Amino acid sequence: MIDIRLEDVDFQKSGGLVPVVVQEATTHEVLMVAFANREAVEQTLRTGYAHYFSRSRARLWKKGETSGHVQRVRSILVDCDRDALLYIVEQTGVACHRGTRSCFTESLIKSASGEASRA
Repeated sequence: MIDIRLEDVDFQKSGGLVPVVVQEATTHEVLMVAFANREAVEQTLRTGYAHYFSRSRARLWKKGETSGHVQRVRSILVDCDRDALLYIVEQTGVACHRGTRSCFTESLIKSASGEASRA
């Protein structure tokens, strides 16, 4: 595995943000997807807890800052284009704001017409 510096992550490709896929360290379950700017990643590296950038609130936030459902980051992987991150975390409580362990609880299926629809 190659070590990448924060300076090498391409935050500019998507207007200063990178998508962050979050995976549970022990179960390998995908918990959520969020966005981070450089400051959020710096905070994550400094504290060991996941920080993101809220596009709707236009501010930095620590996962679990109000709920207590924090994510202790064990490692951060960078994709081959250096424009997306994978946080490997130890999740406390649920990850989804709807109260489920994962945000990925719905399946996409084809409808009778052959078009994609929600299950």
